[in-house]
Formats: sequence, C-alpha cells, structure tokens
Amino acid sequence: EYPFHRHVSGFTSSLRTSSAEVVPPTSVHLANGLRRPYQKPAILRKISAAQQLSASEVVTHLGQTVVLASGTLSVLLHCEAVGNPKPTISWAKNGEEVKYNDRILLQPDDSLQILAPVEADVGFYTCNASNALGSDSVSIAVTLAGKPLIKASRATVINTELPAVTVDIGSMVKTIQKANVTINCQVAGVPEAKVTWFKNKVKLFSAHHLHDGLLIIANVSLSDQGLYSCKATNLHGEVTESSQLLVLEPPRPLPYLEDLTAVLSSAGPSTHSVLTSPSGTKLTVSPGSSALIGCAVDGHPTPNITWLYSSEPLSLQHNLLAAGRILQILNVSDFTDGEFSCLAQNEAGSLTQKMSLIIQEYWWSVDKLTACSASCGHKGVQLPQLRCLLYGTEVNTSYCRETPKPSLQPVACNRRDCPSRWMVTSWSPCTRSCGGGIQMRRVTCQRLTAKGSSVPMSNEACAQVSKRPADTQNCNRQPCVEWVASSWSQCNGPCIGPRLAVQHRQIFCQTRHGTSVSSDQCSALPRPLSTQNCWTDVCGVQWRVSLWTICTATCGNYGFQSRRVDCVHIRTNKPVMEHHCSWRPRPSNWQRCNITPCENGTLLRGGEAEQCRGRKEGGVVSKKCSTGPC
Repeated sequence: EYPFHRHVSGFTSSLRTSSAEVVPPTSVHLANGLRRPYQKPAILRKISAAQQLSASEVVTHLGQTVVLASGTLSVLLHCEAVGNPKPTISWAKNGEEVKYNDRILLQPDDSLQILAPVEADVGFYTCNASNALGSDSVSIAVTLAGKPLIKASRATVINTELPAVTVDIGSMVKTIQKANVTINCQVAGVPEAKVTWFKNKVKLFSAHHLHDGLLIIANVSLSDQGLYSCKATNLHGEVTESSQLLVLEPPRPLPYLEDLTAVLSSAGPSTHSVLTSPSGTKLTVSPGSSALIGCAVDGHPTPNITWLYSSEPLSLQHNLLAAGRILQILNVSDFTDGEFSCLAQNEAGSLTQKMSLIIQEYWWSVDKLTACSASCGHKGVQLPQLRCLLYGTEVNTSYCRETPKPSLQPVACNRRDCPSRWMVTSWSPCTRSCGGGIQMRRVTCQRLTAKGSSVPMSNEACAQVSKRPADTQNCNRQPCVEWVASSWSQCNGPCIGPRLAVQHRQIFCQTRHGTSVSSDQCSALPRPLSTQNCWTDVCGVQWRVSLWTICTATCGNYGFQSRRVDCVHIRTNKPVMEHHCSWRPRPSNWQRCNITPCENGTLLRGGEAEQCRGRKEGGVVSKKCSTGPC
C-alpha cells in the first residue's frame, strides 16, 4: 500500500514527512541472483471508516483512533513498513521520543504496547520509519473516553530563507516577512471534534484561509504577529493549543541615529562623531581627541550589537552608550589607524557596518634651510626652516603647537675667500654744523679670506671689479639760522597779582645775515620766551566795600540789604577800573536778611508796620502787602 491522506475522526490520520531526496542505485543483487530495487521507507496503513476502538485489549494498526475506557488493560499499536534497505522503526509521543519501561514496551515486531493505560498515556503516538534513502511517519491518537485531543508540538521553528513553512500547533514560529505560514491543528475525538481558530483570543473566520484543521497565513507581515490558538470541541469536552508567531526582520541600516545627536550635544568641542555603514565610512581626527561612533541599525527583534576593531573584539579603553549602539573612544591616540565595525545580529540574520579611523599625525620638518647669510668669507650660515607637515603636506604651524619643536643648529655655508673689494670706514664728523662742511673716510682695497682675516690688495685689483668709492663728501649744507627777539613791551598788561602784570615781545627766525626765514628752520634750536611777568604800580589795587544797608524787612522771605564794592588803588585810595582787581574774587554787593516767620500778619520796613490784607482762596489764606518802591 502507498500512503495517502485521509480524514479520520476529525484529523488527518496519515501525516507523512520525508527527508531530502537521495538518488540511489536502481537495484541490488540478491543471493539467488535476482535484483531487488532500492526503496524509501513506506509505512502500511490499515484504512477503515472512523470508529471507536474500545475493549479490554485493543490491537490496532495506524490509521485508527483508540478510546481508552475504564476496562482497557492493554493497547497494542502495530507499525509495518517496507523499504530497501530495511527501515528502522522508532516511536514518539507528542513529538518526543517514547521512554520505554515495564509498562510501555517495544515488541520484537516493532509494535508499541501500553499496559494498564492511564490518563497520562493519552496523546498522539507517531511511528517513524527511516533508512539511508529517507523516512516516513504516521500518527495514531489515543484518547480518554472520546475527549478531544490535539497533536501539539513544543518545537521552536525559525525560518530565515524559505518562502513557506508548516508547523504543528504548539510550536513557536519565527519567520521572515512575506513568507507563507501554515499551522496544522491535528485533532482527534469521538465523536469528531470541531475546530475553532483564535488570534489573541479573538475568533478567526474563513477569511483567514481555514481549511481542514489548517490555518494559512499568507504573505506574513509585522501585523500578523500574535498568539494563534486552536480549540477542539465535542460532546465530551474541549481542549486548546496555541502557537506564538513572531515576524523576523533582519538587521538593516538606518540613515540617522537620534541618540548620537543627543550624546554629541553634551560632549566637548574636541569630540567627533560618525555613523558606520555597510560600505564603510571614514573619520579623520587629531591625536588626543575623542570620537563617538554610531551603529544605526533596525530589525525585529532588536539586534544585538557587537563592536570589533580590526576584526577583533575591543580590548582598549572604550565606553558603550545607548544600549551599545554608540561606541565612545575617549582618546583616539590609544588606537592606531584601523577599521571599527559593528556586528548587528538577531534571529533573522546579521549585518556588519564599518568605519575607518584615520588619526592625523602632525610633525615638525627641518628639511629646508634659509638662504645663506653671506656669499663668501667665514660668517656664512643657514638656519633650518621649521615646517608643520601632515602626511607630507605643509599646513599651518598652529596644528603642531602640541608637538615639541626639534633643536635647530645653524649650518655653515659659503665658507670661501671673497673676491677683492673696496672696504670703507665710517664717515668722520662734519667740519661745520651749518653753512656747508666736509666729511672724510678711508677707502682701501682688501680681500676677506675663508678664515676671517682681511688681506690688503692693490687698488687695481678692486678697480677691475667696481668703481672706487668717494672718500670725501659735503655735509650740513643748510644755512645757519638763529632766533632773534624784540624788546620787551611796557609792563601794563592785565594784572595777575598784587603789583604783578605781564609783558610781551616778538620772536623771529633769521639767518646770520639778517634774512628772516620760516620758523621751521629754527625748530632744532631752543626758542626764547615771548612773555614774562613784571612789576608795576598800576596793579597795586584792592577791593573796597562799604557797610551793609538796613534790611528791607524784619521778617518773611523778602528782606535784603546791599553795600558798595569798588576797585581802588592801594596808595591813592582812588577808584580804578574793576578789571585791574579781576585777579581776586569780587565781594558780594547784596544779601538776604531777617528770613524769619512773621507774626500777626505784618511786615515791618524801616521800623514802620503795614497792615496786610488777607483773603481766603480755596481754603488757603494768602497775604499780600504793598511795600512801595525799594
């Protein structure tokens, strides 16, 4: 018999699974010379209508449903398989290998016998037949008093590649998006159990591709995640099994990382940041600076991130921030140029993103020298020229300020005898300070040797090289000038003190021949004074004051008194113009007096009283007095 599917008692009693196809030899030689073909295992099924097998001793082949009763003493499950080579038979209960003991026995013909069955023996028993060419398996249900039974699995199935996956109910299913997932709910029970599907405890309907105990979820997406439950119900009770569906999304790169922006805002100004990428990014930094390296990835479930440096786990000092998505390097000088990578992994796959670190190395270079300070003789030197370089390219010297400068030693150059040349001494002082004089100097022909000594040479030797310099020259050719002052004026200027006044005179610049010239030509000479103090009787003056007059009032705010103030000559006591006394402060010629409140509303002037008329205006008494002319 060849196996096929048949619906018996509410479940597919023949569930066949085969291993990968193998291409075998077409036959094998037998002892009698006949050839017997190779064959994959095939379990023989005894097909009959749905029935309940219940007796004290139950003997059945696969394809039946066994209902345990209180009087059942033994259950014998037969499993016959054909194949070449001969298949090996093994038994499993609810997906786990059967553990044999003194009550559950494996008979010589590979049948499974259960003695004195109890409630714990209820379940799906699967016979597995296998050889080198493949395998076959068929299940049989053993129920208690006809109660519903669901064949459940406790396996975890992870699918990261296949477009479709089929599992038994009870399994944990983790699959990539867009795959087709089929959940098989194989049930048994007498009478036949009714199957109902739920997602997150909400009943599903036929629109969800329900068919013969199968739930088909096509083109899976994140919205399909959840707990799928299969409930089997008949007259004797109900049972429920569930499978958790998780949709996997392999790690994928993101264009930004918000956490990196937040961390960078609180870091110092010398901190650099960069994101890794699948193709690789670059970060160029200065020695001693710090860096933040972000691994912007997403996936479901959230990927675990492992940081590597030059393909090895990080061992030097570092910090991990934002759940490992940010690698903080406090000092890049702890590392050399190399590649950092973050490995993001979850159950759906992995993703590696890379970043190359380039540390800018600045250093001083002394490979250039200044021009030689002399073309010959013994003093020619060249000074090394410092340059700040970055990978051989000259940059601003400020980049090398943290790098110690090398010691600089001058280099001798052009140490050879000089050609003959004219040597001159300094000019002598001019023979005259103005009006034209003469200066002189000594001119000789000499040759400076490499040792620093001067050797006298003939004038002809230097004349062949250059014209002989002059040994005399005119000097101080400007005319001789001097300051000339006129006579002092009379001492009758403004008085500045007692008997003290000011007198003036005019100052001129002229040549010694009496010709007037610009004052600028005499600016180098001390200029005589043009004003001076002088004594004069005209300024013997002083202020003279008279006695104060009688106060105009005995009280109130209007009384005042005055006096006469004159500028008079001290000797004659006669008045003179007041400006002669201006060098001293002028005394006051009037003042207020008798500023005290008045009583009985009277003001007194010159000993006479005048009655004041008072009138009430708006609640205020105002007083006016007619005092006549002052």
